[in-house]
Amino acid sequence: MATMQEVATHAGVSIATVSFVVNGTKRVSPATRERVTAAMTELGFRNNVVARALASKRTRIIALLFPALEHRLGGTALTFFMSAASRASDLGYHLILWPVDTGPDELRDLLSGGLVDGVVLMEVKMHDTRIDRLAELRVPFVAIGRTADVDDLPFVDIDFETTVEEGLDYLTGLGHERIGLVIEDLEGTSMAGYGPHVRSERTYRDSMARRGLEPVVVFCGPGAAGGRQAATDLLAADPAMTATMIMKDDSAFGLVRGLLAEGRRVPDDFSVLSLSSSTEAGATSEPALTTMNAPGHELGTLAVEALIERLDGKAGQDAPLPHVLLPCILHEAGSTAAAPAR
Repeated sequence: MATMQEVATHAGVSIATVSFVVNGTKRVSPATRERVTAAMTELGFRNNVVARALASKRTRIIALLFPALEHRLGGTALTFFMSAASRASDLGYHLILWPVDTGPDELRDLLSGGLVDGVVLMEVKMHDTRIDRLAELRVPFVAIGRTADVDDLPFVDIDFETTVEEGLDYLTGLGHERIGLVIEDLEGTSMAGYGPHVRSERTYRDSMARRGLEPVVVFCGPGAAGGRQAATDLLAADPAMTATMIMKDDSAFGLVRGLLAEGRRVPDDFSVLSLSSSTEAGATSEPALTTMNAPGHELGTLAVEALIERLDGKAGQDAPLPHVLLPCILHEAGSTAAAPAR
């Protein structure tokens, strides 16, 4: 295996320049970086992460903690991960996905060995013990999501409050007044208290009350079968309902099919708006769903940038913690239309 000195000689640069490219510790021009990486590839140079960590006391590895045993890695979450990994690589870091249960004890085992320099935390609950443990361990972290108290929490998140309000504005603008909300049933699971659901349901209930409208919330089981049952439950709760919002991509298709089985055509008789979703996910349904598209790429990128600024000391000790909220963006498609005439 080639040495760093051999790479430097082959590329016609100093060994320090090769070190800058390998470790990401100093800016190198794109042309020089390309020349060095080409020499590394040609000579079969392999960066020894362990040796580098021993020398610098830094691994330049950050972990994205996602509790995959409790919550599936869906399309929106995957977008968070891919954008975060890409941005980390741009900034000279490696991002690893830690898709296991990350309770307090597991976090201690992961972090006590110095494997990672920092953490991006996903699937945050309103009261999340992982955040308490990260603070105790003094591990730099940024959350994609919010707890109930965000004063001391570095976070980026979807603005679910604005998203739900704008979703209701859109549907009421189409003349709908009897509007439901379908969210995943997490009661009795380790994901109970999941922040996006709590915030969305609370905003929906408050906003419907302010508008003088009656809220109907249905808790949906897994997959298409859960969506079909949600359609039955919505109409049982309010047979005159003409629209619903749903925050569950894997059940949205089943919801549409269930409405059809109940004699409601989408969108002629009933409109469906998918929250915190994507145009691609909406296109898997027939008709294609109108969606409030989650800013997954932007938030994944911003989370990594905020974390690395803290790791590299660029933010400064007195810099305010990152508090970033981005709403979902409406994409109209075939599942919404004007409310049917009474």
